[in-house]
Amino acid sequence: MTSVFLKFCSLSNLSESFFMPGKDPRIDAYIKKSAAFAVPVLEHLRQLVHTVCADAEETMKWSFPHFVYKGEILCSMASFKQHCAFGFWKAPIMKDADILLGNREHGMGSIGKITSLKELPPDKQLTAWIKEAMKLNEAGIKVEKQKPPAKAPAAIPGFFKKALAANKAAEKHFKAFSPSQQREYIDWLTDAKTAATQEKRLAQALEWIAEGKIRNWKYVR
Repeated sequence: MTSVFLKFCSLSNLSESFFMPGKDPRIDAYIKKSAAFAVPVLEHLRQLVHTVCADAEETMKWSFPHFVYKGEILCSMASFKQHCAFGFWKAPIMKDADILLGNREHGMGSIGKITSLKELPPDKQLTAWIKEAMKLNEAGIKVEKQKPPAKAPAAIPGFFKKALAANKAAEKHFKAFSPSQQREYIDWLTDAKTAATQEKRLAQALEWIAEGKIRNWKYVR
């Protein structure tokens, strides 16, 4: 009798994600590991999505939580050291596209950098956006991929050019990268706030490039 009781207690302590359809325990872990300020924001967004879209399924893509509906991504959320993000996959074709896309200038996602519950739009507005995104998925409407305008090749800073010349493997791979892939490394290096940070990034860049890895190789699936 005692063993049965202990087994029941053990099961009752398991995350509800194992018993609730659509929930992914990896997202429980993601939220738990997030900064303290981010936890209530992520929990609120997660609950709201499931309240509005009962059939939403959770998954992890590109290392952060996504919500899938009718086989397509509905929206996603993420946490960083100092802010959170929440965005709609089909924001470009939603009625408030100008607002949702405009906020991306201030951080990943559709509603800018979020540091507290107070900075979230009202639930009424979020609900309306979620419902609109649901209808787009139900109708099977896709977001047309638009090719970005071609950019002129980025100028390689002197310090980077010198470092590449001293590392033949890195130099060979870097020359084989597309202009956009080269620019990602150049922007990363030149955006460094301090000389120490730039030096650290340069060492990391040379290591990755010598292995033929693009700047964001970790997120390529």
